[in-house]
Amino acid sequence: MKPAPGQVLHFSEDPAITEFAPHVAPTSNEKDAFVWAVGPERCPDYWFPRQCPRAMAWTGPATTAEDRDRIIGAGCGTRVHAIEYGWLKAMQEVELYAYRLPAEPFEARFENAVVATVPVRPLAPPERVTDLLGLHEREGIQLRVMRSLWPFWEEVISSSLEFSGIRLRNARR
Repeated sequence: MKPAPGQVLHFSEDPAITEFAPHVAPTSNEKDAFVWAVGPERCPDYWFPRQCPRAMAWTGPATTAEDRDRIIGAGCGTRVHAIEYGWLKAMQEVELYAYRLPAEPFEARFENAVVATVPVRPLAPPERVTDLLGLHEREGIQLRVMRSLWPFWEEVISSSLEFSGIRLRNARR
């Protein structure tokens, strides 16, 4: 599930949104109000239940072969996502929706997302995103299920891989 040219996506468990209004997320360090969306390269970061903690790593221009082989695995692709066992059932059962939004009012102000400062209406009704495990498989993204994300996360952030962690505050300690 990725946007067409001229579009960005917003993923939500709410299928009834008719307009996205700029807001300050309760957990955000940002003081400005935004509508958040993602382009095609960051869509896989959101193929999860909203509150699911996830640690993600992928190769980039500065990634060493040693780090790639150690963390992702030799011959195992270029990207790995990790979740905890406690989230696997939710990952399989979540009702997730993708809203297609016009790319025009959005700008790349952050590394992992694009934002708009004006209200944005979806281009069409939301599309149900099904089989999140299958999406990962089709994109060649490893999906690891672990007891705890923290040991993996510590390895990732001290490596030469590029990475992102979302909802890590919800991960087991």
